[in-house]
Amino acid sequence: MADPTAQTEMATIKISSPAFQEGGMIPERYACDGDDISPPLNWEAVPDGTRSLALIVDDPDAPGGTFVHWVLYDLPADLEGLPENLPPGKSFPIGGTEGINSTKKTGYVGPCPPRGTHRYFFKAYALDEKLNLPAGETKDRLLEAMEGHILGQGQLMGRYKRQ
Repeated sequence: MADPTAQTEMATIKISSPAFQEGGMIPERYACDGDDISPPLNWEAVPDGTRSLALIVDDPDAPGGTFVHWVLYDLPADLEGLPENLPPGKSFPIGGTEGINSTKKTGYVGPCPPRGTHRYFFKAYALDEKLNLPAGETKDRLLEAMEGHILGQGQLMGRYKRQ
């Protein structure tokens, strides 16, 4: 599959969280050892012409290959972030649709590495259209649908190690 992010002159979205710094440790509250709730996220510098946003959270260090923790799409273009503890569901009051994670369920599933410290990438994408995909799509299907429609992207990486 072609890399949908391989486009020229793509804007950079700044993504951050008040819960952890870039490259820092994700607090236990947002992992399987704690409350296993989604962390608050903020983004800025969304490019002009954005019609929707998408978010993918994954762990490339998982022993069986990349583990997908969260898939969101068709988020409103004017959204400036996500609140803490966004409840799972196929759609949200704030707008947007949820795909499935590697556990085959919708919703956020927090870090829970079997051993060692893993990296977790929170990737935001600005798209030039609303994708109108049905709820429950996979990360791969979302990436395929985004191909040719990405105006900008950004990422926040956090780490987690079980105690």
